[in-house]
Amino acid sequence: MTFWRDKTLEEMTETEWESLCDGCARCCLIKLTDEDTQEVHYTAIVCDLLDQHDCRCTHYPQRHELVEDCIELDAATADRLAWLPTTCAYRLVAEGKDLHWWHHLKSGDRNTVHEAGISVRGRVIGRQHVHEADEQSYIVKWVEA
Repeated sequence: MTFWRDKTLEEMTETEWESLCDGCARCCLIKLTDEDTQEVHYTAIVCDLLDQHDCRCTHYPQRHELVEDCIELDAATADRLAWLPTTCAYRLVAEGKDLHWWHHLKSGDRNTVHEAGISVRGRVIGRQHVHEADEQSYIVKWVEA
């Protein structure tokens, strides 16, 4: 079934919504916003709750209580969050586009996101290991917003 083509984000069940997550963990990257241009820059720094190998939150149900700046993504905000990567399934569906070949709902394998080089696996450092003054030196160009 291709529910992501047949339903809007608002029409999806909770199970369908959760299954859209491709497991890339790019949303867990710390983002810096240029105060002058409002341009968003991704860094190679991730939330400390992220399991960097599995690219999953270790405290998913409690993430918003535990991490002050963790953004709650829902159907109402998916098309308004300009910082969502262009590869994000939530953004793609909100824009009326199909999922990429490496998405587990198409490939049948949760590892294709890693094999395709889309996930953050092996590319990031936990926030606790970076001094706030040094965050700008971790800006990366491998994520498109």
